[in-house]
Amino acid sequence: MPIAAAAPSRAELVDHLVRTRIAGNVATPRENNLLHYRRLANGDRHYWFGLELGDRWTDEQDVLAVMAERCGVNDDPDHRQGQDTIDPELTVDALDRAAAVLRKAAADRQRVLFATGHPGGLLDVHRATAQALREHDCEIMVVPDGLQADDGMVFQFGDVAMLERGATLWHTHSPAPMAAVLDGLERAGRPLPDLVMADHGWAGCAGQRGIPTIGFADCNDPALFLAESEGTVQVTVPLDDHVTSPRHYDPLTAYLLDAARLG
Repeated sequence: MPIAAAAPSRAELVDHLVRTRIAGNVATPRENNLLHYRRLANGDRHYWFGLELGDRWTDEQDVLAVMAERCGVNDDPDHRQGQDTIDPELTVDALDRAAAVLRKAAADRQRVLFATGHPGGLLDVHRATAQALREHDCEIMVVPDGLQADDGMVFQFGDVAMLERGATLWHTHSPAPMAAVLDGLERAGRPLPDLVMADHGWAGCAGQRGIPTIGFADCNDPALFLAESEGTVQVTVPLDDHVTSPRHYDPLTAYLLDAARLG
């Protein structure tokens, strides 16, 4: 679980995010972003990430406006294809907000649940944060055994819940695995988490259930940004969630833990 030896400064992290394309000119093309915004607005629940958006976001231009404000995509509705962006300053701003939530979790010794639908990119971000919180006497929650969702099993590796199918960790946007975890905890008579740190439908489902949630989201995944704007998710961190190397996220993790005073 390697992370940077020393936390970068804000300016150093911004430069790193742009250089590695975690933010700045990201790999996700504009046309893919707009397609996802349109599908969410048209009521395709695959893009709702387990949130109940009702009829509040039926205009894709309203979705675009939130994404421009909170993620930093191009706000021009006539920009239909080509390059799109994530504002690295917004990424760091969100990391600072997430750090404040984590700092409180440590101070209160909260029960925290970690989960990811992007094990190829964000697993170590979650793992390192879980370890840091454990060292500050937080309870890192263990998911019940035998949970099933989406034709797979919900397992926990390195403190992080993930979906497994056929001995493979699965990239998933589905809220069903998180629903399985929360339902399983309730069946077992165990308390729910005080805080969830996750992404994709794992985060959306937790937020919808009223659990304070930190989420990570890409510029083509608008649901968590809408949820933050409505207060359903506490913090949504904008970033490309699967760049060329998972090690590129190490400075981001180091910055987050340092800002949370967990480093």
